[in-house]
Order: sequence, then C-alpha cells, then structure tokens
Amino acid sequence: MARLDRYILAQLLWVFGFFSLVLVAVTWVNRAVRLFDQLIGDGQPMLVFLEFTLLSLPILIRTVLPIAAFVAAIYVTLALLRSNELTVVQAAGLSPWRLARPVALFGLIVAGFLAVLMHLLIPAARAQLAERQAEIAQNITSGLLQAGVFQHPGEGLTVFISEITQEGGLRGVFLSDHRAAGQRIDYTARSALIVPERSGPKLVMIDGFAQIYDRNTGQLFTTTFGDFTYDLGAFIGPAGRGRSVQELGTRDLFAPSAALLEETRASMAQLRYELASRIVDPLMAMATALLGFAVLMAGGFNRLGFWRPVLLAVVLLGLTQVLANALTGQALRAPERAWLAVVPLLTALAIIAAFLARAAGRRGPRPRPAIAGTAMPGAAGNDR
Repeated sequence: MARLDRYILAQLLWVFGFFSLVLVAVTWVNRAVRLFDQLIGDGQPMLVFLEFTLLSLPILIRTVLPIAAFVAAIYVTLALLRSNELTVVQAAGLSPWRLARPVALFGLIVAGFLAVLMHLLIPAARAQLAERQAEIAQNITSGLLQAGVFQHPGEGLTVFISEITQEGGLRGVFLSDHRAAGQRIDYTARSALIVPERSGPKLVMIDGFAQIYDRNTGQLFTTTFGDFTYDLGAFIGPAGRGRSVQELGTRDLFAPSAALLEETRASMAQLRYELASRIVDPLMAMATALLGFAVLMAGGFNRLGFWRPVLLAVVLLGLTQVLANALTGQALRAPERAWLAVVPLLTALAIIAAFLARAAGRRGPRPRPAIAGTAMPGAAGNDR
C-alpha cells in the first residue's frame, strides 16, 4: 500500500471511529430513555434494563455505521480539498480514480464490520432479545394469577380474580378497561383461562357480561356473552411465539424448510429478500462512502465554498434510500424478485462512476514533459 493510501485511510478510520461513537451514543441514549420508562415502569430490575440495552446495541450500530462512513468520507475529502493536498497529488499525475482507492478500501473495512453484524451478531441478539421478552411476558402473566388482589398490569387496566383452581382455571374474574378516552368497559365472568398464543397471551372469559359506559353521553350499555377473548399481549408482550425472519441465521435462509416457514409464518419472498439484504447492505456502505468522495471530487474548487457538492451528495444518498424503500415492496411480493435488492447498489455505483469520470475530465490534458536537448518555444537565445 502506498504512503498516500495509508495517509488517507488513517484519516478516514479516525474520523469514522469518532462519528460512529458519537452517533451510537446519541441513538443509544434516546432508545435507553424509552426502554427505561417501559421496563422500570413494569417493575423490572436494573439488570434487565442493562441486558436489553446491550442486546439492542448491535442493531443500533448496524443503523449508524453507513451514516458514519458517509460523514467520514465527506469530512476527510473536504479537509484534503481545503488544504490543497488533493490538488497537489492530482498535479503530480494521480487521477480521481486512483485517489478513490483508499476510500474504497475504507468502505470495504466498514462493509466487513457490517457483514459480521448482519450475519452473526444481529440474528443472535434478536433471538436472545425475543427469548428474554417472552420470559418477562410469562412472568407478568403468572403475576396476574393472584387471588383476592386488585392488580394493575397496565395503565388504565384493573384485574381482580376471586379464586384460582388447582388446574390453573380462574373463577370470579373482573376486568376493567378504561384506556380509551371517554369510554370505560367492565367485564365480569364466572370463569376464565389464560391461553398463550404467538401474538401474546389471551384471557378467555366464559359465561359473563360486559358493561360499556360512555362518559360523553352518560349512557350505559350491557351485553352478555358465552365466551369472550381479551388480548393481554397488547400490554404484556408476546408469548408462545416462533422465531422471526430477522432471528434466523444466514445458513437457514439459503435453504428454508417447510417447518421453518411454518414457524416464522413468513413467505419465501421475505426470506429471499432478507438473505439478499444481508449480502447487499454491507456493500451499500462502501458505495455510500465512495458517493460522498466522488461528488466532492467532481465539484472541484469553488470560491463560494463546498456546500453545494455536500448538499448534492446528501440528496443523492437520500434518493438512493428512497429507491431502496420503493423496491422493497416489489421484492417482497415474489421470491424471484429478490434481485431487486441489488438495484440501489448498482445505481449508486453508476452515479459514483459518472462523477469520478467527470472529475477526471475536469483535469484536462496533462502537459507533456520537455525532452532533453529540445528548446522550448520562445526560449531561443540571442547570444552573439
């Protein structure tokens, strides 16, 4: 590796590490505040909060790394342009294509980090996080099984159970739901059962009636029912669920079995697109870094500053992401459309090639070196 490549690569890695740390910290704090309110409000200990934040960290890092790579490429390229370092090396004969080599190498390093995250760490973290959520949901559900106590498992919800049988059945159940604005619903049932399901535990009340009170009109409506199912998963969480597509290992995505499709309740198109995304997204981070570099190189020197090329690079990056989002819906409709995940990457590479070609064209023809012993025009002597 040439000394120039090492010099530019070192600056890119240093700036990338700084911005990654800052962006991850800011994103983590915002998420941790919401998670803290949710878990501590449910009575969970601090260790559970720390475990959940650590498990969510790989997902946050995966979101931040492409942005940090783009910002690092913009920042370092601007610094080299302002100090005229790139002008000097181009005057020495190095083309923009040659100067893009350390940026491409930097992008490959970032892509390697993302590949490890997406193929190994994120599926494992999601699986562990889902398992811990199911355990907490089971603990909260078992906490409802207390006879003779008014309990408040969620805001605006009150549950009372008069008796619990040895088989786990509930007798004398009262449930009051006043979460909806201007309305309160009271359920009373002779007996009930808590049934775990994939979407969350369900409270099946048998032989009861419901009272619906409208606070706006002051009217009270009553109705009886033979059996009624109340969804506890809305405030307790999932239970009895299978793995999601994001929790599957990459090896499982290559040849999914019928049992795996039944467990995840996902289509073959979803699995194919998830596999394609895990391959394409790391390479997209490399294209993101090259995009910022290429646009600034094509912009050249401007007395008004470099804000226009920077704004153009941000707009192009946003349009590439919009294209990726638009193609996602099409790719999820059929398994044979999974190749659409590659279109944003190819589009970004085409834009990069166009801007680098423009930057190379702006340099103009290189002056030919004078041949020894050949007099330059206008340099003829008038010695006598």
